Amino acid sequence: MTKDLTRGNPTRIIVQFAVPIFLGLLLQQMYNLVDTMIVGKFVGLDALGGVGSTGALNFLVLGSCTGLCMGFGIPAANAFGAGDSRQLRRYVAGSIYLSCVAAALVMAVVLVFCREILTAMHTTPETYEYAYDYIYRIFWGIPFVMLYNMTAAMIRAVGDSKSPVIFLAIAAALNVALDLTFILIFDMGVAGAAWATVLSQGISGGLCVVYIAKKLPIFRFQRGEMAVRLRELKVLLANGVPMAVQYSITAVGSIMLQSAINSLGTTYVNALATGNKINAMLCCPTDALGTAMATYCSQNLGARRIARIRQGLRVATVFSVLYSLAYMVVAWSCTGAIAMLFLQQPDEALIALIRQYLMCMGLFGWSLGLVNGFRFSIQGMGYSRLAIISGIMEMIARTLTALLLVPQLGYLGACLGSPLAWVMADFFLLPTAYWCVGALRRRIPQDAPEELPQGELRPAVQRL
Repeated sequence: MTKDLTRGNPTRIIVQFAVPIFLGLLLQQMYNLVDTMIVGKFVGLDALGGVGSTGALNFLVLGSCTGLCMGFGIPAANAFGAGDSRQLRRYVAGSIYLSCVAAALVMAVVLVFCREILTAMHTTPETYEYAYDYIYRIFWGIPFVMLYNMTAAMIRAVGDSKSPVIFLAIAAALNVALDLTFILIFDMGVAGAAWATVLSQGISGGLCVVYIAKKLPIFRFQRGEMAVRLRELKVLLANGVPMAVQYSITAVGSIMLQSAINSLGTTYVNALATGNKINAMLCCPTDALGTAMATYCSQNLGARRIARIRQGLRVATVFSVLYSLAYMVVAWSCTGAIAMLFLQQPDEALIALIRQYLMCMGLFGWSLGLVNGFRFSIQGMGYSRLAIISGIMEMIARTLTALLLVPQLGYLGACLGSPLAWVMADFFLLPTAYWCVGALRRRIPQDAPEELPQGELRPAVQRL
């Protein structure tokens, strides 16, 4: 089922579109979260630290693949908003070819240099083999990650944010069952957790393919539409590569910060590993906001309705403030209960460190909401290269934290790394987003009336 995001109340439209994405991201987090929980409960604390310490590296590689696919969805959403289904299918074909090439290249590099990367990150001796056993096998699932994220991006581009969630729910349930089977019955340890995730990701991607083939006739290729076209490939790369680079740049800063944290010792590594897993789950609302804003802005650009883009930025601002308040309430009151999902026995000192980390994240949650809401809006408006600058600013902030604050403030400095990165990025993103709206207004002085049929809105596609 497709959905037009260019008509109706922006607040209602964005929230309705974002909620299924939020549930999907929450389920996607469950892959790694369940791995961590079961490993911590049944394998041990060092194994927990090993799996958790791969988070930044995991984000660098798989996050870049995800960003690339999300970028591919932007011109597809623009074509859909303009009512040009033929152009939409050409973008889908190009996305398939580029995703296959990218998956092969990325997997070849990371599998060869996996140990060298973990060594460069100063992974502690107690957790090193656990980290390697887990992340090496996770990287074998890169093609499945690309498959799911590419197909899900195309489904969301036509306004359907619900169906990918259903497929993730099925895969998440399968992941839990496979985790318990591989670890408790076959005694495969962290390697079993990794293989469970890989197989589950493959199932979710396969379900997306089946759904597109059977339920979305708009994606059924006509004669000649699957031909390789350089123009479409260039447009897709112009949107996908900046988003992938942005994820990569952000992840590099996270890796620098993780390396500094590793030098603090196993207790702090375990605290940050657990805190990061909880934080990843609590950050899903802002990630969903970002994905929703990218599709919302891109469809409205295709429909030549610039005023709605500005209204969407206001929605993102209000959401960010409310999110920060909710985060702090959960972090203060529920950290102990959530942390026990990962620990074999109560450890008040460790739980206190986890709570300190989460409170720092919540206090600056508004800045994360603005980062995701405004950055993805800029990308949806067709200015993906500008969004890279915010990623560079985040990397600089995290690197400086690793080099200066962690040696001086220890664990507190590590807790402040991400918040400082978000604030620094916001200084660039907020004025830049409104500049982009102004630039679009100069290109499209008059908004198209909402009652016009989509077929009359095609000229905007050529301007992406």
